[in-house]
Amino acid sequence: MPKFVFLWTDVALFLLVAGVLGYAWRVRRSPALRATWARVGRDAPAMSSAVILLAFVAVGLLDSIHYRPQLPPAPGAPADAPPIYAPAVRSALDGLLDGTVLARPEKTYSAPLAARQFTKETELIDGQPVRDFPRLRSGGAHLAEPDTERWPDALRRLAWGLAGGAAAALAGGVLLCAGLARGRASWRQALADVAGARTDMPWRAMWITFALLCLVVGAVAGLATGYHVFGTDRTGNDVLWQALKSVRTALVIGSLTTLAMLPPAIGCGIAAGYFKGRIDDAIQYVYTTLTSIPGVLLVAACALMMQVYIDSHPDLFDTSAARADLRLFLLCMILGLTGWSGLCRLLRAETLKLRELEYVQAARAFGVSHWQIMRRHLLPNVMHIVLITVVLEFSGLVLYEAVLSYLGIGVDPSMNSFGSMIDSARLEMSRDPMIWWNLLTAFVFMLALVLAANLFADAVREAFDPRARRYRPARLAEAGAAPVADAGAPR
Repeated sequence: MPKFVFLWTDVALFLLVAGVLGYAWRVRRSPALRATWARVGRDAPAMSSAVILLAFVAVGLLDSIHYRPQLPPAPGAPADAPPIYAPAVRSALDGLLDGTVLARPEKTYSAPLAARQFTKETELIDGQPVRDFPRLRSGGAHLAEPDTERWPDALRRLAWGLAGGAAAALAGGVLLCAGLARGRASWRQALADVAGARTDMPWRAMWITFALLCLVVGAVAGLATGYHVFGTDRTGNDVLWQALKSVRTALVIGSLTTLAMLPPAIGCGIAAGYFKGRIDDAIQYVYTTLTSIPGVLLVAACALMMQVYIDSHPDLFDTSAARADLRLFLLCMILGLTGWSGLCRLLRAETLKLRELEYVQAARAFGVSHWQIMRRHLLPNVMHIVLITVVLEFSGLVLYEAVLSYLGIGVDPSMNSFGSMIDSARLEMSRDPMIWWNLLTAFVFMLALVLAANLFADAVREAFDPRARRYRPARLAEAGAAPVADAGAPR
């Protein structure tokens, strides 16, 4: 039985998931929130992006279940001896990748789908030194003649992977139609509605995205059974494995940093706009001073002080993973506590407007306390700004982590991140021949994550911002009704 390890960011991520589920339960019980989120659910690009984001979240959560494997008992140990656990911390994602080539490092660089090393070495063949490209330890190791058998074997594995992805996509379509058929006359009617995009939610677009995702994952999984799909880096580690492990780092940076900035931003923004006067002047002075300091220098100074504390107290960490995780957690706190001024400005401006409305004035006339007014009347009416800012800040923070890691003040060097991958590719692009696959893999994964987050954030902004409601007559026209504007749109 392995020993489960609960790191700081693991606990924070699962608490965040519990908070999202709690918010979903609240949305289900609130007609106003349910109607607003229904507008997001009718946006095809947003829901297609949500499918991709859920795939990234699944990878991140699998990589957040950490444990230390139990080692076999030492020879001659008594039967009642306490179990011994490995010093290295593994995750559930590592366990899933154990049967693939991704978890087997090579000696140094190898190109994508290669069977030989990228650089030449001197080998002894029949007692004579020969300069040649040596065979890889794992990639294409099953081939007897890699020069002639590699591409037919790769195409065969690719076909099997695509077949598995197509089967998963069809299974998902069957489950979707089975779920929709309960509210319709038959399976045929449910299938026709999905195919004709005559459903409230864009199930057709979501299924197409899911099918394409299944095909891509199936193809990569099929090739990964015998080859390094995206090659290996200078130390021989698989590039695709590093990209999958970097997903969790990006999710932690984007989510925990956003949550860290909410308390000071909400508290100071509402207090400044509601009380005005000296309190407003003091809060403005604080965030104006904070924004006057170059952000990278402020984060670098805080990160260096944090690193000095970690280096001075090695007895606080029983594994290197705990040390690297604490640095990541503190980096999120630093970014959040130094980046709340923008949201604070927005909330202050909105609160200045809300405090002059009739219901706030009536509450003050009836003697309601300032705390109750801010909690019950002002906070609910600025939450749409908070939610919009949260979803918009996520993608920016993912990119910011890449910049910090590139500068050497980001995550721990032992932790995988997209910034570390880009940093290690600096000199690789200037080699001859050029090593391009490390940078390209990080770019593709970051593009997919940030683009999906931005598309979903745009839909949330348009749904929660009354001035951004869109005119959507398509479904009404298909139903035979005259097209009308959104009921919540301004006239």
